[in-house]
Amino acid sequence: VYQRIDGITKVTSGYMGGKIPNPTYEQICTGRTGHAEVIKVEFDTVKISLEKVLEVFWKAHDPTTLNRQGADIGTQYRSAIFYSNEADKLVAEESKKLAGKSGEFRRPIVTEITKSTTFYKAEEYHQNYFNLNSNAPYCRAVIWPKLLKLGLKFKD
Repeated sequence: VYQRIDGITKVTSGYMGGKIPNPTYEQICTGRTGHAEVIKVEFDTVKISLEKVLEVFWKAHDPTTLNRQGADIGTQYRSAIFYSNEADKLVAEESKKLAGKSGEFRRPIVTEITKSTTFYKAEEYHQNYFNLNSNAPYCRAVIWPKLLKLGLKFKD
């Protein structure tokens, strides 16, 4: 999703928020590392604001399910925003408040807003996954509907 938003310069898949260093995907999948599957989003602040980046975040997933995204269940699938400074924390908290009042969600938002810890880049096969595997069953079932919902193109 973010690779198709003007102003986003880089998206890296990875893990954050857990207790073990250099986790692997296999370790993350156990749900015992404490890490969440995340993306690190880098953007050009001249072209897009953090507020706009967060607007996409709220629309691109379900922030009302605790430790779950679709059929994926476990703490590694929790909805989370990891901030790097107090100013970004305040923007994230305000954005969460606005999203909660938007009427878009029937249940309360459970997204955690937490200070960033070490970001661990996921294995290479996780990087640019949709662009390389857009016809895979997971992509067709999960990513395609998100792109359609947001009015984004399927190919770069």
